[in-house]
Amino acid sequence: MAATPIAVITGASSGIGAATARQLAAAGYRVVLTARRKDRIEALAAELTEAGHQATAYSLDVTDRAAVDEFATAFRSLAVLVNNAGGALGADPVATGDPADWRQMYETNVIGTLNVTQALLPALTASGDGTVVILSSTAGLSTYEGGGGYVAAKHGEHVLAETLRLEIVGTPVRVIEVAPGMVKTEEFATTRFRGDAEKAAKVYAGVDAPLSADDVADTITWAITRPSHVNIDLLVVRPRAQASNSKVHRTL
Repeated sequence: MAATPIAVITGASSGIGAATARQLAAAGYRVVLTARRKDRIEALAAELTEAGHQATAYSLDVTDRAAVDEFATAFRSLAVLVNNAGGALGADPVATGDPADWRQMYETNVIGTLNVTQALLPALTASGDGTVVILSSTAGLSTYEGGGGYVAAKHGEHVLAETLRLEIVGTPVRVIEVAPGMVKTEEFATTRFRGDAEKAAKVYAGVDAPLSADDVADTITWAITRPSHVNIDLLVVRPRAQASNSKVHRTL
């Protein structure tokens, strides 16, 4: 009997990461949930186990390379890595943006993705059929006012995915990039505006049906579960109400 394929999901404590863990578990993967918030991922692992799935929680800060390397020693073979950990801080113009926010976004979105991908690439290759998913953003493809720091980080993540695909072609590992547009989750905008619920709500005000975490997780799971020879290089997914990063239909 073949072993159950293992999928590692970073940033699995909430939002898209948690939704992806649920959907991959339902698709037959043993999911390994990582995030800094141990209580959240342990609760999700318990939920999935109770539902009859295989799930393990592992507290991890993707920007801590020593911790990432230690985590990677647990895997001789790995089917899927979903690089979801990331996020945005602030919406200030370039002229007044906080360099500390820019640095933190780069460390989490780009260096965090680099750390985990480098550490787990040998196990993904050893599986004979590995998949790396990089969850970027439409911010990695075009810019918008007030988004300079986040846009810069997501452009870096997009280029990381594109370059890795070139460099490992011919190996049994696919590199998939999923770039969502406007997604309404319980934390993304609130974190960006440092807990200011009013500012966070304005992001989605008047928008008919922004994407949900489940919408994006469904897209990720679909891409992963294509036949092994099929690589979804880049999949951009937006709500119907959003034509671009700066063109959104609002019924206000």
